[in-house]
Amino acid sequence: MEFGEEGQSLARLRSAVDTARACGFAAIAANDHFVFSTPWLDGPTALASVAERTGEMTVATTVSLVALRGPLPTAKMLAALDVVTDGRLVAGLGPGSSKKDYDALGIPFEERWKRFDEAVPILRGLLGGDSPPTSARYYSLKEQDLTPLPRPYAGIPLWIGSWGSKAGLRRVALLADGWLASAYNTTPDRFAAAQGLLADELHGRGRNSEGFPNALATMWTWVTDSHTEADRVLTRVLAPVLGRDPQELRAQVCVGPAEHCAELLSRYAEAGCQRVYLWPLGDEARQIELVATEVAPRIRAGAAQPR
Repeated sequence: MEFGEEGQSLARLRSAVDTARACGFAAIAANDHFVFSTPWLDGPTALASVAERTGEMTVATTVSLVALRGPLPTAKMLAALDVVTDGRLVAGLGPGSSKKDYDALGIPFEERWKRFDEAVPILRGLLGGDSPPTSARYYSLKEQDLTPLPRPYAGIPLWIGSWGSKAGLRRVALLADGWLASAYNTTPDRFAAAQGLLADELHGRGRNSEGFPNALATMWTWVTDSHTEADRVLTRVLAPVLGRDPQELRAQVCVGPAEHCAELLSRYAEAGCQRVYLWPLGDEARQIELVATEVAPRIRAGAAQPR
């Protein structure tokens, strides 16, 4: 997405991916919106355009709007991404939190969770996982041949985005292979509490919580030693895009000195977070380098690296 006048280009995408690969990061990810408050390049298309440059990195959607795209188009898109990345795709899924996306497609925003709960099992069946449901209200259940199937043929890991509510974590335990939280909608303490709730929900369904994967998405990032620059990015760049209070965001995102970023990431690692998807607020290659060289070495011993 655009945060200033940098524009969109294949060269910009390649630069970010090449730098992340060279710096040893473990994954590359893209979010999904149809309309937004700033120009937005289609996420799945962007991932496909740089697939050959991702090396051994995981490729992730954080998240795909399966309730809006529909399970059949989403399955076809995810299967293609998985094939062209040699089975390295992790599919984060969510209904989306933007009413604008629903309005653009003429779908009632109030139906988002009902549609999502129906779409995910259908999607899993289409991707060669569980058997599809026997009835549906919003989507077709007509049998389709979507070959080529994903690699490996056991199916693509489907993670579900939840900000940490009881209902959301119950949905993760019921439908998902992993949990994707949102950095600017939680804190390390709330993340740790949600981890406990999720463990209870998993145990209640006979699932093992040990090793159940998780990650933190939308960790907005701008590493700078200048307090003036950090204030500018928070108040003039990030807060207007999100419609949020910049002072509230200050403690939740990696905007500011490397010490602040490392402290926040360390607290998340200690809270049980396994991976953080950083989102540079422009100048992606330089910000990725700063995280690798200035932030990562400052993360406390025993905490996982932000890779």
